[in-house]
Amino acid sequence: MTSSVHDAGWAFADDSGVGAALKGFLQSLTARPRLLGLGEAMHGEEALPRLRNQVFQQLVEHEGYRSIAIESDCVAGLTVDAFVADGAGSLDEVMQCGFSHGFGESAANRELVSWMREYNTGRPVADRLRFFGFDAPLEMMSAASPRSALTALRGYLAAHVDAGLIPCGDDVIDRLIGDDDRWTNTDAAMNPSRSVGSSPDVTKLRLIADDLQALLVAEAPRLIAATSRDDWWRACMYGRTAAGLLRYHAGMADTSAKRVPRLMGLRDAMMADNLKAVVESQARRGPTLVFAHNRHLQRDPSRWQLADQLLEWWSAGAIVASQLGDQYAFVASALGGAPHQGLDVPRPDTLEGVLSTLPENRHLLNSRRLAAALADLGTELTLRTDNSTNYSYFALDPDHLQESDGVIFVKHLA
Repeated sequence: MTSSVHDAGWAFADDSGVGAALKGFLQSLTARPRLLGLGEAMHGEEALPRLRNQVFQQLVEHEGYRSIAIESDCVAGLTVDAFVADGAGSLDEVMQCGFSHGFGESAANRELVSWMREYNTGRPVADRLRFFGFDAPLEMMSAASPRSALTALRGYLAAHVDAGLIPCGDDVIDRLIGDDDRWTNTDAAMNPSRSVGSSPDVTKLRLIADDLQALLVAEAPRLIAATSRDDWWRACMYGRTAAGLLRYHAGMADTSAKRVPRLMGLRDAMMADNLKAVVESQARRGPTLVFAHNRHLQRDPSRWQLADQLLEWWSAGAIVASQLGDQYAFVASALGGAPHQGLDVPRPDTLEGVLSTLPENRHLLNSRRLAAALADLGTELTLRTDNSTNYSYFALDPDHLQESDGVIFVKHLA
């Protein structure tokens, strides 16, 4: 039993082992991905982003990868990118201001940023590593005001195109947005009536955002020539962010039963748009590693049981995969025992239980080969159901194994 599953992948321990496992895995794919997704089974477990760091370093040094995108605010991520590319600011400032969701407090993220800055020092611009956040400026209980993204977009256009083409001035945007506190009101997360999203001001701002985005495309030749492709790309990101935030706030005001899954889908759609833009911008430089929760990168529909309601929506990975095809690859992470996270040794009739029979602690497995080995076992696997103390933990569903390309399994987290 063990040998057939063992033959589905590669065990690894140190950095060189990670490199050999990655090389074997990438060679087992039908195509070289432009976007490689590495999922994490839960947030807040430092061993997983540290494993990501090992993977990314090997990809950079041996596979030509030149960028990484993580599940963090895309606008804040510009601060991190400026630091790793050119040394702008200080590491402490970057960790405080460049991440959302509390990820700036992660020691593993600090190590990643430090390594990227060190790697880039003295290298030509074309060969430097790039950092991207690909999430929207959202938190669990709030969404940001569109002010900064919308004014940055308008400011870029106003500096380079005829003033008569700009639909409004900053004063109009400021008046319509009003107090930022009304946008970030956490009561709106659970109470649609407390959301600003249904106000006439939001309707007007959505039209302004649409007009500014259209102007950005219509004047692209002039704008890129006057500034740079990177500057124009950044302005496009501001446009996507402003329009996405306004769309999300309108969704927060929705009073229908579809409100929550709609919001989930809107967030992942914004993530997907950002990932596609990153892939396109980095096409000439090399592939990109994207790191996020498994649920944001998986190809199968995302599901969440909330009280008596089963919510379903498409993840960013599913959206991107539908458009990139085999140029997108997804490696999910799975965990065996993690006592400090409330996870005991998994039952033997679960996917994690079977993988726990492997002798080594860490494995990278090809999902297609693993599925074939499991079929040879003839054992009907069930979904792991033990509850972690970490609310963000989700077990891997054995029924959807072949909708991933690989699995990184960690048998024991101390």
